[in-house]
Amino acid sequence: MSAFESVPEQLEAKRLLAAALAEGPVHAYLFHGPAGVGKRELARRFAAELLGEHARVERGSHPDLYILEPLGDQIRIDDVRALRRDLHMRPFEADRRVYLVHAADTMNEDAADALLKDLEEPPPYAVIVLVAEDLGPLPETIRSRCQLVPFRRLSETAVRAAVRERAPDLTEEQVTTLARVAGGRLDRAARLLDPSAVRRREGLLAVARAVYLDPEFEPADGAEALLAGISERGAEAKEAAEAQIAGLELTGREADQRLRRAQRGAERDELLAVLEELEWWYRDLVVLAVGAETAVVHVDRLAELHADAMRERLHAAERACELIRATWRQAEELQLSTPLALEALLVRLRAELAGTVARV
Repeated sequence: MSAFESVPEQLEAKRLLAAALAEGPVHAYLFHGPAGVGKRELARRFAAELLGEHARVERGSHPDLYILEPLGDQIRIDDVRALRRDLHMRPFEADRRVYLVHAADTMNEDAADALLKDLEEPPPYAVIVLVAEDLGPLPETIRSRCQLVPFRRLSETAVRAAVRERAPDLTEEQVTTLARVAGGRLDRAARLLDPSAVRRREGLLAVARAVYLDPEFEPADGAEALLAGISERGAEAKEAAEAQIAGLELTGREADQRLRRAQRGAERDELLAVLEELEWWYRDLVVLAVGAETAVVHVDRLAELHADAMRERLHAAERACELIRATWRQAEELQLSTPLALEALLVRLRAELAGTVARV
């Protein structure tokens, strides 16, 4: 079995890494692509192959493996300085030392400048693997000194297989829906199977429909319902992080930073997921209105969609998708006030779709 067999798809990434194992690695790699598509898993397996021992790499306890990830919102210069001190220690057991830098795109400017010095002249035994969701924040000087290893969102087939393996009792319609809602991300697919996530989705779709079905719909109330789900997801991530750091030797400040980062990261991801699914719901109205049922995302809600999808609502639903995409881009690129952004979006959606309410 290939060392990378357990990671679905990502054929280009696997090809590059298999060549590195066969021909010898370069000094630095940059894994880049969306969250939840296998970057972290493939980085760990690559490290295990380079060091020749899987069990301790899986546990993170191999003496020649160094793992860096931000405690707070950023990787700061002190974090990189600690890595650089370790970088100039010769291997303890293996022929090389491997450095995994997760969330490398959170390095602040000083940290990136400090790391650049060792990317330019690394010790011959060191292999540095940067893992990032977004290339944009990384300086070109960093990117140009690494071999880029691209990752892409997974196919619906791959996500369906993962969902089916985790939840064999689901119907085909439910499996298809979760695979499509997950948007090519295994982490999101796994979360969608949680009962609390199922409940949050029910609330989200209720808001999506109320925009055009409920004559008394209040955008502020809709925003409050969505915010409650986002906050709940953040609280769940914080609780999980608390369990993970219980056995780590962290100062109170470090532990607090890691918990806040886990909570804020989960809340941001949930916000983006909420916006994606809102858009898909209105897109489904468009898709059904023009007779393209096979392209529907929410195949487990076809009865409701058939009731809601009407020609009179077509153009308003198209415009709703545009408004949600604009908000998604702002949320992705900018520091938004989530409560204000969601309420403002629902005000605009209501204004766009209000003319269709009376004809329901």
